[in-house]
Amino acid sequence: MNLHELSPAEGAKKSSKRIGRGHGSGWGKTAGKGHKGQKARSGGSIRPGFEGGQMPLQRRVPKRGFNNIFAKTIVAINVSALNAFEDGVEVTAQALIEKGIVKNACDGIKVLGNGTLTKKLTVKVAAFSESAKQKIEAAGGKAEVV
Repeated sequence: MNLHELSPAEGAKKSSKRIGRGHGSGWGKTAGKGHKGQKARSGGSIRPGFEGGQMPLQRRVPKRGFNNIFAKTIVAINVSALNAFEDGVEVTAQALIEKGIVKNACDGIKVLGNGTLTKKLTVKVAAFSESAKQKIEAAGGKAEVV
């Protein structure tokens, strides 16, 4: 196979519809816009959520609670996830991202106490639960808040 023999897959290339180019094109006269009305006019688009003057759904539905825009997003991991590291290693947010345990550190990482830890590690993250701190120290490691 050579470069000049390559062609796109069947149905991959579609010719654009040239609207308003006469009856023979199939898109003549009203050019696919029907007869009059708001959508037939130039600039006649309706914004998302608009219901023709009826009270929109987003305003009809009751709102509850409070959304704190200053809230910190803390990523939680369990003590058992720290077993992925070698013995005696320093575990930081960057190390957790590189190992694939955490996708994004967001505003901080908190270690929770679910599972067991079998390795001696120095863990440096934003927060620890009380049980996680005890398990890390019981394994001979250190739990440092950054």
